[in-house]
Amino acid sequence: MRDPYRNPFPESDEARHAIWDMLVTRDIDAFIAADWGMVEGDFIAEGFLGISGNRDPNPDKWTLAFPTLAAYRDEWLSQARDFQAQSYGEDPRNAIFTTTRLEEIEISGETALVRKKFDGGIMKRDGTLDVMKWQTLYYCRLHEGGWKISGFTGYLPYPMG
Repeated sequence: MRDPYRNPFPESDEARHAIWDMLVTRDIDAFIAADWGMVEGDFIAEGFLGISGNRDPNPDKWTLAFPTLAAYRDEWLSQARDFQAQSYGEDPRNAIFTTTRLEEIEISGETALVRKKFDGGIMKRDGTLDVMKWQTLYYCRLHEGGWKISGFTGYLPYPMG
């Protein structure tokens, strides 16, 4: 059985290990705390671009939702605050870790393509399930000595098609 809290990349694979920590542990903890400051340093603001797949497999329906990092930050904070306002019937941190899979990182030189998938949900206090079934492709670069997010194509259906 997979330990959702354990980084699947050995510490000797420094790039993948660091990217996983950034996009799983730090991202989840920051989101739950609604604390952008915890992840702000994980992004390259210059040239940042975020595409929303709008949970639709047809690229014709994808949108340029986040033309700047500031636009993404504002939406991220809005979603995080909304998340905090909900009542859950289970530990939300554990549920998000259990739902999250990041096991594929393709690296070429100082650029990485990272595939993060969500497959599950969080039980709400009223007995309904807050379904988490989507995936994101992150574009990362080695920048100023560390791996950073330069953009993404997210809110894609999982599985596709």
